[in-house]
Amino acid sequence: MFEASVYVTLKKGILDPEGKAVKNSLSSMGYDQVEEVKTGRFFLLKLKAQDRATAEEELRQICEKLLVNVVLEDYTFELREVDR
Repeated sequence: MFEASVYVTLKKGILDPEGKAVKNSLSSMGYDQVEEVKTGRFFLLKLKAQDRATAEEELRQICEKLLVNVVLEDYTFELREVDR
């Protein structure tokens, strides 16, 4: 069994009004050292796959068919083997 952490963020150049609002709020709170905030989503999945290659391929399909809008978003994932 594998556990996957999937991180989804907007592609470079796509406006992120939520990130901008968070940055502005941080600045108004005195956190001027924060130069940029990007928002995104996080998913944690458990996959019953026989091997890492199968798990990675299945995870890519899940991301590109459901979790991620590949036109506007990028994604990365971490995959680790776990006990059942």
